[in-house]
Amino acid sequence: MSVRVLIVDDSAFFRKRVTDILSSVPSIEVIGTASNGLEAVEKAKSLAPDVITMDYEMPVMDGLTAVRRIMAESPSAILMFSSLTYEGARVTLDALEAGAMDFLPKNFEDIARDASKMQDVLKSRILAISKSSPRRSQLRRKMIPSSHANERREQPAKLGRSAANLSPSSASRLATRSSLESPQAKSIKPINRTRAHLRKPAGCDIVAIGTSTGGPVALQKVISTLPANFPVPILLIQHMPATFTPAFAERLDGLSALRVKQADDGEDVLPGNVYLAPGGKQMLINDRAGRKRIMIHEGDERLTYKPSVDVTFGSVAKSFAGKALAIVLTGMGADGREGSRLLKSSGSRVWTQTEATCVVYGMPQAVDKAGYSDERLDIDEFSERIINEFS
Repeated sequence: MSVRVLIVDDSAFFRKRVTDILSSVPSIEVIGTASNGLEAVEKAKSLAPDVITMDYEMPVMDGLTAVRRIMAESPSAILMFSSLTYEGARVTLDALEAGAMDFLPKNFEDIARDASKMQDVLKSRILAISKSSPRRSQLRRKMIPSSHANERREQPAKLGRSAANLSPSSASRLATRSSLESPQAKSIKPINRTRAHLRKPAGCDIVAIGTSTGGPVALQKVISTLPANFPVPILLIQHMPATFTPAFAERLDGLSALRVKQADDGEDVLPGNVYLAPGGKQMLINDRAGRKRIMIHEGDERLTYKPSVDVTFGSVAKSFAGKALAIVLTGMGADGREGSRLLKSSGSRVWTQTEATCVVYGMPQAVDKAGYSDERLDIDEFSERIINEFS
């Protein structure tokens, strides 16, 4: 079954170029184009695409408004095209919170020339997020044997219940459905609770979290509900352009009781602080005479990811041998697998996100298959599980 794609952009040139690129893939079918957000909303209803590529700055109706309308009226997997500016980052993060699954920088030069790397990235992103498309999920549900029909029919009635009252499998499905089909839910608000007996356990001096596709929303869910007196530092490694990470750190800081900032070279790693790796660079931890400091550098140009989860995890394995908790969340590829191996070898623990609650089950799957995961959790379970670890 081909992945059906709707392309939305006010530039006729950009629509044609993206159409040509995607049409070269046998498993992708471009079923239509739209030149503004309102047209996109209408075609999303009439064409029922698996994936929509969405520009954010358009006439008649902007991309963010269109995402909100589409996710409320005819949900689809949406890939945002964003400019590499602070404003572009802010709008893209809003779109991800509204229900878009992923984003790519909108670079006309890369699209215009025969840039095979950019084209390969676009194709792989489309195919990856299509697996979580609401339309394709509905088709899969129709193919489920009748013995499971009652379980499926009962789920809507459970949406208002706490995940704690559901079985793990039901909670996983509900978390995924809720994130895709309830885009108008209120923004995540921090729970500024403090735990009187929160403490640093003997086996954990730092938490490191790595993620990629689907990561911004996943990280919001985890970080926004941790208490202000969290007793160890937290490192975040999110695959993201350099112009996006300052806006993302600012957003997380506003949602969290903890202090969240983009990491700076040479600063001390302190308890109760969250450090986001800068886009386009590598973040490491340096341990000199027992003093832990952050190192930011350009890194090896041969590395695919900047920042790289493997690079940060590897430095944590050395600087916090046997005393780290690493978490690998939703994302494409296998970044984090080698770093998890090093962490496990040093005696630290690794948790991964369940397939059912990932936008893309790539990075966690790589760690799971390698046998490095100590515990698998739904995305809505991480925060409480982390807090319990330190209680």
